Amino acid sequence: MRAIKEIAKLTGISVRTLHYYDEIGLLCPTAKSGAGYRLYDDKALETLRQILFFREFDIPLKEIKAVLENPALDRNQILQMQRKMLVEKKGRMERLIASIDNILKGENSMDFTVFDGTEIRLMYDAIVEGMSDGQRQVFVDYYGSMEAFKENFLKNAGTAKMQKDFAKLVEWYGGKKEFMDKTRQKGMGLDVVTAYQKRLGEINKKIARKMAAETVEVNSLEVKELIGEYDFVAKQLYQMDDVSGLMLEIAKLYDENKELQAEMDAIYGEGFSKFFARAVEAFYNRKE
Repeated sequence: MRAIKEIAKLTGISVRTLHYYDEIGLLCPTAKSGAGYRLYDDKALETLRQILFFREFDIPLKEIKAVLENPALDRNQILQMQRKMLVEKKGRMERLIASIDNILKGENSMDFTVFDGTEIRLMYDAIVEGMSDGQRQVFVDYYGSMEAFKENFLKNAGTAKMQKDFAKLVEWYGGKKEFMDKTRQKGMGLDVVTAYQKRLGEINKKIARKMAAETVEVNSLEVKELIGEYDFVAKQLYQMDDVSGLMLEIAKLYDENKELQAEMDAIYGEGFSKFFARAVEAFYNRKE
């Protein structure tokens, strides 16, 4: 058994953080000494290492808790999950290191590539294969033909901005394979997508009414219930098991993008964007 101060020294996290993990049931001490001090065995230390690894990827504590408590996942499955995340991160880091090496050699380029040219073409084929006839027609009407859409897609998919967006999608879906698998699924009909978007708009109106009440706080139960409803609909719309990363990215845009703020505030009322962003952050507990 190790005392809490020894655990803190071994792992580099504070005693206060270990107390907090105990309070929320994420990592409880194995036992307590006669004087009431928390004690941890080797199994608890291994669990803590798993927690700290997940935290390296900015995964919220409540999601880590859900993973560790999932009876369907054993130790090896969790380690495989963590290894897969690490491999994805390693690939990104290697590309960044190579880019820095190139800059040191006098080349002014940064490589944020997530999908190479071959993978992008496979992605395009998968996306088109998953489209309904109605969705194909939308692209034909907009671009003039599917060939024109393909040319535009392949051109834009290779840009640094799109590759950064791909990196986020890969993270949200849990890996490149998972993301590619989603693109191969038959897409929803446009009427279904429109219905989901309309429902999200209705939730926004409810949130705006709560904001207008002025006495309602972003972390109140009634606002959290609305963000929870938004979370549920977003999962159906984007076909994701977890939309926390996406929602927090949207919140960041609402908080920082002036044009988007103006657009959303014009629809839902002055200050809506900031209120929505704070409500999302409160719901997903990222400010721990």
